[in-house]
Amino acid sequence: MSVLDRRALNRSLLARQLLLQRHDMPVVDALEHLVGLQAQEPLEPYVGLWSRLAGFQPPALAELLLSRGAVRTLLMRRTLHLVTARDCLALRPVHQAMLVSRMWSTLRRVLPGVDLDELTKLGRPLFEERPRMLTEAARAIADRWPGVEPRWLGDALSTLVPLVQVPPRGVWGERGAAYNTTIEAWLGRPLEPASPATVDALVLRYLAAYGPAASADIRAWSGLSGLRESIQRLRPSLRTFRDERGRELLDVPDGALPDPETPAPPRFLPAFDNAVLGYDDRSRVIDAEHRGLSVTGARFLLVDGRVAGTWAVTVDDGAATLRVTPLRTFTTGERDAVVAEGESLLTMFQTEPRHANHVLITDA
Repeated sequence: MSVLDRRALNRSLLARQLLLQRHDMPVVDALEHLVGLQAQEPLEPYVGLWSRLAGFQPPALAELLLSRGAVRTLLMRRTLHLVTARDCLALRPVHQAMLVSRMWSTLRRVLPGVDLDELTKLGRPLFEERPRMLTEAARAIADRWPGVEPRWLGDALSTLVPLVQVPPRGVWGERGAAYNTTIEAWLGRPLEPASPATVDALVLRYLAAYGPAASADIRAWSGLSGLRESIQRLRPSLRTFRDERGRELLDVPDGALPDPETPAPPRFLPAFDNAVLGYDDRSRVIDAEHRGLSVTGARFLLVDGRVAGTWAVTVDDGAATLRVTPLRTFTTGERDAVVAEGESLLTMFQTEPRHANHVLITDA
């Protein structure tokens, strides 16, 4: 069984995550290839797509949200993901039991006496009637559980009732509170029943976009348990490798495995991008000493394919400034490439074209 070292796995990750080179691909196709983009912060997916797609401009995604071709809903790991409407209908049922289990393990102590079935029955019609904020819906039924804070009821409802957050939330250039309605009400179609075939397809899609990967990586990305049966069903059609730790890595037969020496240009990743979060073992893309930054909402800069810095953008009087904080020292060539990529990124944030943008790199 062939052994893939960390650099080989890194270049595979970049290629499959559309980060080794920008692709001329419709936004819908990119979202489905990536199995969505994590989207707790509603505007972060725009940066994720800008770094992956040639010529991407924010209206391409904004129009998809407004036309209901894409939505934001709870999926993998009980986190908000931006996915196509088609994936929302197929994948939410696959994740629903996990979502409820994770919610209950977190909230059970603050939901004394709350029957989840009853809460679901009372809450669903409120979101079907019209989009509402979670706390608004919770307050409408809070008298049923006078000892429970509405914010906890609302948090539970966000999981128990399959919801989407509706525009203008998530639309570039707009601001909007998190109003929610049911998936069925927003998309006008019923959710698809979960099945073993749907789970198998999800595993294959993960491997196509993230592999080669260990079974622990699939579980860490999806949050799903009980994947052993799916992997056993798929195993005859998969190819296998080992990593430097000796772990078995699973892969689709046609997954890209670029030359490990393939040059990797700088890439700016949004907060919580699954290119970093989508593994149990993230050593292919981030050093262990920086792994903790993954869950803080830091925006990562990839240099030579690995997390090498964090970044933030501020806009003042129409001019945008990008501040990069390196996690290691950049070479002169790396620094020049980061500045060039950063200047290009800032054109998406700039509100007044006549104003100059700035890229500032602090000392490592």
